[in-house]
Formats: sequence, structure tokens, C-alpha cells
Amino acid sequence: MQLTVLPLLAEKMENEFDIFEALENTLEKNETRLQEGDVIVISTKYISNSQGRIVDLEKIKASKYGMKIADEYQLNPGIAEIIIRESDKIFGGIGGFVITSADNIMAPNAGIDKSNAKKGKAILYPTDPYLIAEQIRRKVFLKLLIHVGVILVDSRLMPARIGTSGVAISCAGVEPVLDMRSKKDLDGNPLKVTFQAVVDNLATIANHKMGEGAESKPFAIVRDSGAKLTDRKINSSEMAIAPEQCVYVRGLANPPKNKGTR
Repeated sequence: MQLTVLPLLAEKMENEFDIFEALENTLEKNETRLQEGDVIVISTKYISNSQGRIVDLEKIKASKYGMKIADEYQLNPGIAEIIIRESDKIFGGIGGFVITSADNIMAPNAGIDKSNAKKGKAILYPTDPYLIAEQIRRKVFLKLLIHVGVILVDSRLMPARIGTSGVAISCAGVEPVLDMRSKKDLDGNPLKVTFQAVVDNLATIANHKMGEGAESKPFAIVRDSGAKLTDRKINSSEMAIAPEQCVYVRGLANPPKNKGTR
């Protein structure tokens, strides 16, 4: 079977709302039915909206540290303060961007986004994204008696690449990573360190169809993906590694000792 992606047009929602009810209504209006093995991909911004995770920047009072971060990286003081509150660690940054980590998610500005938000407001990452994904998966099973996967997707800048790609912030019901170690390549050489990021790949595919602007397609159904579904609870540590284990972070933190040219 050929993999297909079905982006779903949805209503723009105001204030907090029930995300599962919104999914049901969206499926009905798009005349689409879920099938066994489908993977439901949902925008993190839509999830955040459902939780009321929107802040009024004018009402945020920056601390001394917030003012320092704002001055150092040319940020709105309210944004800088929210970045501090939402982050476990700040690595550094450049003008307009602070590289942070929180809950095993490494992102510029702690994932805070002013797009698709009213002027003067910002959208934060969802609270308990793995729990939300698992709750949606279970509700689908209880109502329809089918097994599906659920992925919460965000768009992300990739190192040394132009543009954004989809990345999975959390998932449920689908094995997030395929361990390819001990398998062989085309020349018969055993793979030693290869893991396939299944849910990140599906997130990118779906994000391409969902769009980044005014498309209003916060849901997508990925069908016949070949991903392995599961009933076990997925842990955040299965999809991310500590920053100190990341080759990019480690490599940039350890520049060559000999700075001479070749």
C-alpha cells in the first residue's frame, strides 16, 4: 500500500476547547473516517490553543535575569522572561534567538511562537504533550475500537539548513524509533549506530501538507505508513538524547585546538 497524507481543514478556535471533540468535528466536516493503523498528526499550536497556553506579553514583568537575556539577545523583555520560565537550560544564542532545552526538547526560544497568535501574544508549547497524545489515542480506541498512532508536530529550524521541517514533540501508540543496528547496508556492511527516527519522519511528511501559514489544517492523517503501532506508553527519553550527547552540541562546544589553516 502507498503512504498517503490527508490534511484536514479545521475551524479556527478561540479560548480553551476539547481537542478530541475538535478532532471528531473536523473529521466529520472533512468527510473522513479513521482507519486501523492510521497515524493522527496534530499541530502543537492547536494543542496549546486548546489548553489556553497563550500569554499576553504586555502583562509579563521581566526579572533582572530576563532583562539581561533580552538585552544580550535583542529580545522583547516579555519574550525573554517567558523563555527563562519555559526552559530547563539556556545554551546561548544570537540576536533574536536563544537556544534552550526543556523536557528533552531542544529549541530556539523554548518553542515560543508569535505566528498564528494575536498581536502582542505568544503561544507556548503544550503542557504534558505525551499525556495529551496518549489520551487522544485511548479515546479513539474506546470510541471506534481501532488502533491508531498520535503525533504532536511542530516546525523546527535544522542545523545549517534553510527553512523549517516538522519534528515530533511527542507521540503515542507508535514506536518512535526503529533500531537498525546489526542490520546490513547494500554492501553487506553491518550498521553500528543507525536508528531511524520514525515519528520525526512522519511528522515532517505530515507537516509538509499541513502548511506553516494560514492553511488552517492543524490535523493530518498519515495512512499506510508502515510504522509499528503499540499499546505501551511512550517515554520522552525514547525520542531525545541529552544535549551533552548530541554531536552538534558537543562538536560546537569543542572547537579544534589548532586553529591554524590547512
